[in-house]
Amino acid sequence: MQDKKNTNIDEYISNYPKEIQEILQKIRKIINELSTNLSEDIKYWIPTFVYNKINLVHFAAYKNHIGFYPTPSAISHFQKELKEFKQSKWAIQFPLSKAINYDLIKHIVIYRLDEEKQKYL
Repeated sequence: MQDKKNTNIDEYISNYPKEIQEILQKIRKIINELSTNLSEDIKYWIPTFVYNKINLVHFAAYKNHIGFYPTPSAISHFQKELKEFKQSKWAIQFPLSKAINYDLIKHIVIYRLDEEKQKYL
């Protein structure tokens, strides 16, 4: 259901059924609560959170999973916690058939924020 015409995250989320919207809104809320220095955007046709002009994380809804895109370094760092999830160098798939691990998403975003902040020390 990704529509290249979406111009903001609200539009993106509104394209999905209510139960998927709730998941996407919860992920969005978790990310936004972690820093006041984030901006929201649509990049690569999916919701993106930007920190100091750097793409921090992206997420997207698919038929059977939520895709979460932190960076290869974050995926590598959380390899032990991610072993039960399908993943690639750039992506993690949280299956919709299981409860979404929001705590893990939160820890990954915190890691990414810390990683980016270190670049400015």
